[in-house]
Amino acid sequence: MNFTRWSARLPGTQRRAAARTEQTVPPDRRSESPVPAARAGHPASAVDGLPAREVLDRVPALVALVHGPEHRLAHVNAAYAAAFGPRAPGTPARDTLPELAELGLLPLLDQVLRSGRPRTLKSRKAVDGRSYTFTCTPVTGHGDRDAGVLVFATDVTDHAEAAERLRASERSQRQTAVTLQRSLLPQDLEEPDDLRVAATYQPGGTEAAVGGDWYDVITLGGGRTALVIGDVMGRGVRAAAVMGQLRTAVRAYARLDLPPHEVLQLLDGLAVEIDANQIATCVYAVHDPNEGRLVYASAGHLPILVRDENGEVLRADEPTGPPLGTGGWVHSSGSVPLGPGATAVLYTDGLVERRDQDLDEGIAALARALSGATGTPQVVCDRLVRSAGVTADHDDDVAVLVLQHPHRTGPAADLFRNAALDLLGGVEAAPRARAFASGVLTSWRFPTELHDLGVLATSELVANSLQHGTPPMRLRLRRTDRRLIIEVTDGDDHLPRRRRAEPADESGRGIDIVATIASGWGSRRTPGGGKAVWCEFLLPKR
Repeated sequence: MNFTRWSARLPGTQRRAAARTEQTVPPDRRSESPVPAARAGHPASAVDGLPAREVLDRVPALVALVHGPEHRLAHVNAAYAAAFGPRAPGTPARDTLPELAELGLLPLLDQVLRSGRPRTLKSRKAVDGRSYTFTCTPVTGHGDRDAGVLVFATDVTDHAEAAERLRASERSQRQTAVTLQRSLLPQDLEEPDDLRVAATYQPGGTEAAVGGDWYDVITLGGGRTALVIGDVMGRGVRAAAVMGQLRTAVRAYARLDLPPHEVLQLLDGLAVEIDANQIATCVYAVHDPNEGRLVYASAGHLPILVRDENGEVLRADEPTGPPLGTGGWVHSSGSVPLGPGATAVLYTDGLVERRDQDLDEGIAALARALSGATGTPQVVCDRLVRSAGVTADHDDDVAVLVLQHPHRTGPAADLFRNAALDLLGGVEAAPRARAFASGVLTSWRFPTELHDLGVLATSELVANSLQHGTPPMRLRLRRTDRRLIIEVTDGDDHLPRRRRAEPADESGRGIDIVATIASGWGSRRTPGGGKAVWCEFLLPKR
């Protein structure tokens, strides 16, 4: 191959590297240069005076020169030979340069030869265990068979190893965040008597897409259930840690059995104390089967969607306050119907928010998917995630909570019964309440021991309300497939507390008796003023 006929279009960095090596050329060789003396001091002029073979051999990077359609080898420089061994010239590259074939460079050589434009293949690990960036540059000649390609390989092993260490560190941090996130989420959802629930959490697929999404289901007692979903702004371990603190706080505040807006008010103050620079959105909702409604409060979170038994979807937009952690806002509660046969969905923004789509469009698409989603809560949950196009490489984490109030018929309906009595006050109220409770519990065919305990608890709760409460008063008995619930409401908002009565005290033992014989008891203030005091007994397993 006659190198003097070639005009190698070396990139600027290669030309400068070759020029630096020229400074070591002996003086007697420099005098042979045909370059005029006026230009002899310029490094580029010294390179121009050398044969191409010497230029390539002095380049510190790996260089291979091929020509013709079969990419026959013309020359490999000393650095290339040191890395992969000497190569016989005149042989096609597919035979004599197997390392390039393994890296997939042969099709790239064809493209460069056809197009006459350089191509680059970044950071590929070769058979010698080192990483190289390959630049293929077209070289012109006399005719197609003389045209060739200059393969220039830069050793980027140090950069590649540093990048891999960085990626490994990011993967480790992401795995730590995912592990922490999942450990802070409920491992098993509580199972309310009157609701069926299912939830899913999927971390984002990118290194930094593990955020602070969470959900929870909390049984409040007395047949009521609290449901919560939230999203801490930010990514990584910090967001997951803040999420864990907020979730724990929500469970503690829920035990106070406060209205949803008061729970968010407490949570807002706590969020400021945890981290004034960290904000979070949250929806806290309470379902009461006796009311057939979902009472909720929202702190900057996306609206709850409710599908009724006819397939119509209601979007609960109001009221909505600012996110938690902003402070200085008085939250308020709203409500949506959630009767038998209805399904509600609580979700985070990863399910509906896309970079190329308006948020309202994503919520509308979710509502359309919900309108046609039937089956168990888990089936509905999976369908909604699939319809939103959430995959393993999704760029944000996603949390979804689905709840259904089942429409029971036949034998299942017999296990869920309600009975209520208005108490008008006076000396006859207590005997009437006992007689009513005895008749109802007998008709529900409870065992004698449970019947007697239920009548005793009814008597104590009614007596406490008559002594310390104000009209209107109401007794409600409710049975589910798992428990008997007795509740008395009145117009006074002073909540009773359990205390130890002294032997000489003539009163003050009612709540203590109820707490002793029942599986659980509690009290709460009612929205219209007044209070409700309840207790429950677990039914014997059949």
